[in-house]
Amino acid sequence: MENNTKKLSFKHYLIIGSMLFGMFFGAGNLIFPIHLGQLASAHWMSAGIGFLLTGTLLPLLAIIAIAVTHSNGIYDLAKPIGSRYATFFMVLVCATLGPLFATPRTATTPFQIAFASHLNPTQQPMWLLIYSLIFFGITFWASRKPTGIINSIGKILNPAFLALLAIIFAFAFMSPISSASKAPITDAAYQNGSIFNGFLQGYNTMDCIAGLLFGIAIVTAIKSLGATSAKEISMTTMKSGALGIGLEAIIYIALIWLGATSLGSFKLSIDGGIAFNQIANHFMGITGEILLAMMATLTCLTTAVGLSTSFSEALHAKFPSISYRTWLIIATGMSFGIANFGLDTIIAWSTPMLMFLYPLAITLIILSIASPLFNHDRRVYIWTTIFTIIPAILDAIAAAPAIISKSAFASTILKLDDFLPGASLGMDWLLPAAIGLIIGLAIHYIGAMMGAKTTQIEND
Repeated sequence: MENNTKKLSFKHYLIIGSMLFGMFFGAGNLIFPIHLGQLASAHWMSAGIGFLLTGTLLPLLAIIAIAVTHSNGIYDLAKPIGSRYATFFMVLVCATLGPLFATPRTATTPFQIAFASHLNPTQQPMWLLIYSLIFFGITFWASRKPTGIINSIGKILNPAFLALLAIIFAFAFMSPISSASKAPITDAAYQNGSIFNGFLQGYNTMDCIAGLLFGIAIVTAIKSLGATSAKEISMTTMKSGALGIGLEAIIYIALIWLGATSLGSFKLSIDGGIAFNQIANHFMGITGEILLAMMATLTCLTTAVGLSTSFSEALHAKFPSISYRTWLIIATGMSFGIANFGLDTIIAWSTPMLMFLYPLAITLIILSIASPLFNHDRRVYIWTTIFTIIPAILDAIAAAPAIISKSAFASTILKLDDFLPGASLGMDWLLPAAIGLIIGLAIHYIGAMMGAKTTQIEND
């Protein structure tokens, strides 16, 4: 089998890379970099570096983790911690990327940035209902046959999106609104902690946990092109990922820069969608807004297809008694319903979930890639996760809407953060995770040495 593997060409890498880019680049990938640029102002570059760590590097590592460990998805990747935990983590990730937050956001974002500003506030709910119904109707139709995902995303929608985005960037680069390095200060938190704040803003893209869900789809697509050996699949994953996510990183930096330059003419906006609409209008008037509407709808539609497909495949594989089509109906139906709560509500309630999931996802990815170093010992996984999950819960409570974060219970339990460094930056999980990892490794290597001594005594 290993010797019969097909050597994939650069064309194949481009196809997979284009598929990967289309699946990742969606709603938050447009609005959050623009908003980050406005928040960071003159410190946009350092904030951008932090954003790229969580927005591009971690998603690539997530896909590599799936490929390297030969996992069939999130469940297999998390199973060393325990089957119940793996099921819990998988369902939570699928729900977050599926009908709870990420997928509904793919419809509300293009509506908010392209159409809402032209509608009377009293009319917006009705038009959002119509728009989201059409949007998720197309998503369901495109997701019926998951084997066609390469053609529908990689070969058709991506080129259209990139062409539209290139037009906006061309105007911006030829005639910048202002100098990004001289942008006025809008948020003091970014003056000394821009990298860390950019790192946390990258959570909002959800790409790291999306990588855990998309990973198996990428590996399956690579196998369908003729690669069969584990080495070829892993190398193709890394090369294709570098192409697709590398393009994404370039676009992120351009968007962050664009947000910073916009402060020369516009005030800090509530979200990046409003800012992008203002920028498009500044350069091209109503034509720019029409292009933006088309661009946002296309890119968010590609992500909606990828998310709905991956959600349905993952849960059908875990719960085969429920068909793929039924899971797809659940995904698109619930997403349609939740989308009509509006973008601001979705973002407000997704933030605490991401603050909880990201530390667990980051440690799982690192452990999976490094697992050959400790012989895949599940004790290392367990100790690291135990020490990570507690501060992750605290971060989720602190980031929740006021009805939770300002409650008496939250005020009491959040006092624990006083003892954890990095709590003010949302990074209080780092030290506990490191302690858990050290304990797990110590137990593994001490056990290995004792086992070796026992074997030597028995041999003697």
